[in-house]
This record gives sequence, C-alpha cells and structure tokens, in this order.
Amino acid sequence: MSDKAQYWLDLADYDIETARAMLQTKRLLYVGFMCHQTAEKALKARSTR
Repeated sequence: MSDKAQYWLDLADYDIETARAMLQTKRLLYVGFMCHQTAEKALKARSTR
C-alpha cells in the first residue's frame, strides 16, 4: 500500500472513531457528517493505489 493511501486510511480511522464518540453523546448530525467524511477518505485511499 502506498504512503498516500495509508495517509487517507489513517484519517478515515480517526473520523470513524470520532463518529463513534458522537454517537455515544447522541450528536447524530455529527455522526452522519463524520461517516460521510470516512467514506470519502476511504474512497480516496482506494483511488491512490
């Protein structure tokens, strides 16, 4: 895996952990936003292979 792909995956991991934290506090708007960010970054990682 390229360094660039790993970079995007690391950011996606951080975002999904943030979404989990927001879910625990019932901040659902932010859960949706962070999940969207996670998906975008995962797709970027895939496109950099």
